[in-house]
Amino acid sequence: MKILHTEASSGWGGQEIRVLAEARGFIDRGHDVRLAAPHGSRILEEAPRRGVPVHALPIGRKRLPGLLAMRRLVRAEPFDVINTHSSTDAWLAALAVRGLAAPPAIVRTRHISAPIANGAATRWLYTRATAAIVTTGEALRRQLIEQNHYPPGRVVSVPTGIDTTRFIPGDRVARRRELALPESPVIIGIVATLRSWKGHRHLLEALRRIDRADVLLVIVGAGPQRAALETQVADLGIGDRVRMVGHHDDVLPWHQALDIFALPSYANEGVPQALVQAMLCGLPCVTTAVGAIPEVTGEGEFAIVVREHDPSALAQGLRALVDDPALRHRLGAAGRAHCAQAFGYTHMLDRMEAVFADAIARNRRA
Repeated sequence: MKILHTEASSGWGGQEIRVLAEARGFIDRGHDVRLAAPHGSRILEEAPRRGVPVHALPIGRKRLPGLLAMRRLVRAEPFDVINTHSSTDAWLAALAVRGLAAPPAIVRTRHISAPIANGAATRWLYTRATAAIVTTGEALRRQLIEQNHYPPGRVVSVPTGIDTTRFIPGDRVARRRELALPESPVIIGIVATLRSWKGHRHLLEALRRIDRADVLLVIVGAGPQRAALETQVADLGIGDRVRMVGHHDDVLPWHQALDIFALPSYANEGVPQALVQAMLCGLPCVTTAVGAIPEVTGEGEFAIVVREHDPSALAQGLRALVDDPALRHRLGAAGRAHCAQAFGYTHMLDRMEAVFADAIARNRRA
């Protein structure tokens, strides 16, 4: 297949990482894959490093230059399928292929659980202009079917896959030495872009409530909330128990250095990659039931699930793991087994390959 991925986002997080991982996997399977992304975007910079050919187009906004650039690209290249990933590029791609003698099939991937408007134009985009809709979790799929009334046969859930041979438990002591972390405390960690809805501020409040000198919080990630979180750390007086280490391309060493993983998100989640990575590394997790997270936690069977926006409940869940090493071991082992079976990278590629093939066949029939 000849596949074009489009991504209008200039940010960097799980969505953009999945786009590149999926593109790279399809290249390794012998498909011809390209990416179109805006000038100055992080994904445009990262694509060549991962061996993904990329076209720089002015598609960061819904404007005529972006539409014309997209139109020139799809007329010059006979793509079989275009996989769109954000609202802006989805609209530009859908309009750009109109009127072509043999237009490519469009597959729209929804990575987050934010609601979709039910207006006529949006319905046209998601039904008539799109051959298939992919969501990154079953909860997101149900949302589109039940709230937007999209045809169930056109919406499929394909959670983001993680390399289960790479994300494995490691030597915790060696990793801590490597990362200059202390060996003796119980270390709670979060790996996430510093966005408000990831719940970092609730995690800091929970740490203050735990109030134990032998518990350290490590925050891995960069983003717009950095300054606000640094101010909160100072105001709470917990600076000696928090380490903000910034963005790291390779998060595996950090997962392997932790005792406990926390992700207190309160909005927008599909299947969070960092949560699956942590569970594959054998970490017991405390999280919420937002978006498709319950598919990762097995509705609370493989992790401790607490109410969102509730630092007190979050502190209680974390304290249960801090105080009980045996519980940490049981949850960590159960979570790893579950995620290794349900969220493998190869499984994701197999599912997406089938989605693309079906969308192409449906498009040709239409």
